[in-house]
Amino acid sequence: MSSQTAAKFRRIADDFRTRILSGELRAGDEVPSERALATQYDVSRPTATKALSLLRTEGFLTSVQGSGTFVADLNVHRRPQDRYARAKRAGRIYSGNERAEIVAAGVVEQPPGHVVRGLALPEGTAAIRRHRITWEGDEQAEISTSWFSAELASVAPRLLSTERIRTGTVAYVEEKTGRTARYARDRMTARTAGKEDAAELGLAKPSTPVLVVEHIVYDGADAPIEFAEAVYPPGRYTAEQRYDLP
Repeated sequence: MSSQTAAKFRRIADDFRTRILSGELRAGDEVPSERALATQYDVSRPTATKALSLLRTEGFLTSVQGSGTFVADLNVHRRPQDRYARAKRAGRIYSGNERAEIVAAGVVEQPPGHVVRGLALPEGTAAIRRHRITWEGDEQAEISTSWFSAELASVAPRLLSTERIRTGTVAYVEEKTGRTARYARDRMTARTAGKEDAAELGLAKPSTPVLVVEHIVYDGADAPIEFAEAVYPPGRYTAEQRYDLP
């Protein structure tokens, strides 16, 4: 196989992998046939076949004899970067079966020290806090808290409201301030759930292990826009990464 052909089938596979992980394509959705893919991406049919085969091998697709090829039931939760990809494609940050409930929003005069450091705020500076519960169907899938500089209160007042911002808070801040989010850093740790975590996630025991993801979004000047903490119950987070071996 030529390197050009390999690049083409991997580009198709990468595109569908992104659409699946972002929630744009959901479990049970049918994907185009090999012939349709070949036309859509202007490639040969064997190249389209290779792309679908790779996605089946990776577990993203499943084929039903006589019916077609469908998105597999991955039972995964969306990473921040997957949600950003969805927001860029579809104009909303959550997939069809996800919904977020903003349970608290407002200015905190004395935010926690790690939030002050994460947002690079001067000591003693207030911050905006938005706390939400994300549901997937009828199950609590995530609790998360987003923090922003209190200076944004006047230019981005919806951050202080419990009304949902469908395009996502970062996109809203970009729109209102002219700042552009350029990159993000995620830090993952594990701990046991506290009583509040367990209650909001519907966990039977407060001692249940949970995953905590700290997420910081930066602009082009390396200044933090958002500091977020998300807590996930068991089985609700996945990280997919492809890389070349030396």
